[in-house]
Amino acid sequence: MSTAVKYLNFMITCWKLNLAGAMEFRTSFFMQVGMMLLNNVVWIFFWGVYFTRFPIMNGWEFTDVMMMWAVSSAGYGLSVTLFGNVSHLSRIIATGQLDTYLAQPKPVLLHVMISRMQIAGFGDILFGLILFGVFGDLSLLGVVKFGLALLIAMLIFTFFLVIAHSLAFYIGNAEGVAAQFFMTFITFATYPTDIFRGIGRLMLFTVLPAGFISYLPVGFLRDMNWTFTLTALGVALLLSVGGTWFFYRGLKRYGSGNMMSVRM
Repeated sequence: MSTAVKYLNFMITCWKLNLAGAMEFRTSFFMQVGMMLLNNVVWIFFWGVYFTRFPIMNGWEFTDVMMMWAVSSAGYGLSVTLFGNVSHLSRIIATGQLDTYLAQPKPVLLHVMISRMQIAGFGDILFGLILFGVFGDLSLLGVVKFGLALLIAMLIFTFFLVIAHSLAFYIGNAEGVAAQFFMTFITFATYPTDIFRGIGRLMLFTVLPAGFISYLPVGFLRDMNWTFTLTALGVALLLSVGGTWFFYRGLKRYGSGNMMSVRM
């Protein structure tokens, strides 16, 4: 069996166990999913009121904003559902809990990321799919393009978090810093790109690459802009490779926390 197949089987097994654990408390599961759906609906109500007064905003229509939320919500939901432990990475590093993963014959970063599932992420995924079903292109090509947009968004969300939390190798407990970085990132990812100008717009496509998520509905789903599409794919791959490299580079600086625990 090839190494790639072994890793895939390992990931699927972890996801099944995480889901089985979550379903042990079904009431809590459905409450978290429902609350996340409700939280997102509030924002859609806000945008609905806005576009009732102003039908066009810098070339963006209500449908474009809904698709932006579909991509952002579902992409983020996939990230925290499949790789839910990434948002706890800085605390794991700072408290020495990484020892548990280092003792296992598995890729450290992958093992850390998939060892937890954030249940509320299912609410984001469901919300994104509902929006796509209502406002999206339901043709075969439209579904494929939406799936690719979700993959790009998921990779950017996930590995931006990896980079932010890997700062813990260099500055100690970076949990607060990483949280601030990510809150800023996700804010930019849920507003139309074209409302930003100058330095703000430059940041969207450099320091905080949220623009490659928020512009997907216009630059990829609605109007097939090949330059933007290929750049977005390149940025997603670059963040994936760069985030992995940054983590393992920092791992060389890691000092054991002498944690005595066993992970099955």
